[in-house]
Amino acid sequence: MKSGFAAIIGRPNVGKSTLLNKVLGQKIVIATDKAQTTRKRIKGIYTTKEGQIVFVDTPGVHKPLNKLGEFLLDEAKVAVPDADVILFLVDGSEPAGKGDRWIAQNILETETPVIIVMNKVDKLKKPEKVEENLLSYKTLFDKNLPVVKISAKTGRNIDTLINNIFKKLPEGELLYPEDVVTEETMRSVTEEIVREKILLNTSDEIPHSVAVKVEQYQEEDEIDRIRATIFCETKSQKGILIGKNGSMLKKIGMEARQDLEKIVEKKVFLGLEVKVEKDWRKKESSLKNFGYEQE
Repeated sequence: MKSGFAAIIGRPNVGKSTLLNKVLGQKIVIATDKAQTTRKRIKGIYTTKEGQIVFVDTPGVHKPLNKLGEFLLDEAKVAVPDADVILFLVDGSEPAGKGDRWIAQNILETETPVIIVMNKVDKLKKPEKVEENLLSYKTLFDKNLPVVKISAKTGRNIDTLINNIFKKLPEGELLYPEDVVTEETMRSVTEEIVREKILLNTSDEIPHSVAVKVEQYQEEDEIDRIRATIFCETKSQKGILIGKNGSMLKKIGMEARQDLEKIVEKKVFLGLEVKVEKDWRKKESSLKNFGYEQE
């Protein structure tokens, strides 16, 4: 039996969270088409008769512009030393860019085995274009790395990827009980799902300036009662988040509640309010309050 850690590293929007959800067969991490959707390392645990892979989903790697950006970069960096294998997830529908080169030179210069995982190859109709893009990624490294071409969206070649990961893992017993798929608490899952609904429903100025904090989570037999606060940086953002007659906040709350009820398999009451905390992304105290600090 084999078991170990597989860190998923890549630029924003290459499909890291989509891949993890597809592998696990259920939603444990939020996934949107906006950068900074993933802000913290999240573990997803895949168990089969061959053993166990603990996937570590990391924030998309990009140049930090504030304290939050520095935290996101650190979250990706610290996942590498503990990993038994690194999945360098890239957008295979386009050639390697500056961001991919930076990751290869600054994060992936390691003795840990690396697999290049080319996602979104189903977008390309011409096989020669896939090979051309593949070459641009392979030349980022001075050694010949294994490559798996996948579609995280459709599940194409995910089984091949799993087989390649197990080849790199050490022999060992299960690290988690076989029925566990994540070590995330329902508090953190709630915060992420509310933030996902904000990302999906609001304009571009809002998503990066928002943090969500669960103030109260009360579990009962028939219902979970949750109270959470959405923090933004300006009064105008607060107005957008609340919407006319509270319409936007109601929409965000309703969509989040529906997702949460599927997860806990019972009724959920979700109360949301919006507060302004100016420039919170630049303040270490605010980042700590919202859970964005290294363990």
